Amino acid sequence: MNTSQLPTKSSNFQYISRPLARSFSFIIRRSARLLTGARSLWDGCKPEPIQRIYYANHNSHIDFILLWSSLPKNLREQTRPVAASDYWLKNGFKRFLIQDTFSGITIKRSGNEGCDPLSTIKEALAEGYSIIFFPEGTRNLSDEEELLNFKNGLFFLAEQFPQVEIVPVWITNLKRVMPKGAFLPLPLLSTVIFGKPLEINTEWDKTAFLTHAREQLLELKQKELQ
Repeated sequence: MNTSQLPTKSSNFQYISRPLARSFSFIIRRSARLLTGARSLWDGCKPEPIQRIYYANHNSHIDFILLWSSLPKNLREQTRPVAASDYWLKNGFKRFLIQDTFSGITIKRSGNEGCDPLSTIKEALAEGYSIIFFPEGTRNLSDEEELLNFKNGLFFLAEQFPQVEIVPVWITNLKRVMPKGAFLPLPLLSTVIFGKPLEINTEWDKTAFLTHAREQLLELKQKELQ
């Protein structure tokens, strides 16, 4: 028998995991949108096949799922969410979800001395993918602040990839839809609002850029009241 024709364990796993991942993707997307009544509002741009960094407020672990599922299929297939490895790589099931189901990019939020924590994101952008990015760096669980201060990552990505559109996205109601400690989202209405791509002044320093990006995201919040 020609052993070179025998499937390997790795190929067997891929044969099983790929259709399973597609099924999970469909179920999770539909369930999240059904439970939250999520609707998409393209207020400042259109769902076009343009490479983009979609940056959004971050209140729960289903933020990226709602944003990702709000994209048309052709855009969704070219868009990869960025997620924290300390949460999503803790066990095999979460690893399967983020890597196989959502084609996510995992990054370390700490302990990266001597390494570029954005390296995996930069690789994806260099390959032509769009990404979903949360510049606050962690979930905002505060009832007092609408947005936490932005980390530096968005500035460095904009600096290295000036050709990529940077689009603010406000996700409404998620503090109530998916409160801390909840296993499933509560059946409350949510809206994903896509804003106008940032107009960037090349003379801005890091502080000016991040302030502008944060202000543009907060402006989108007013749309949920209209």
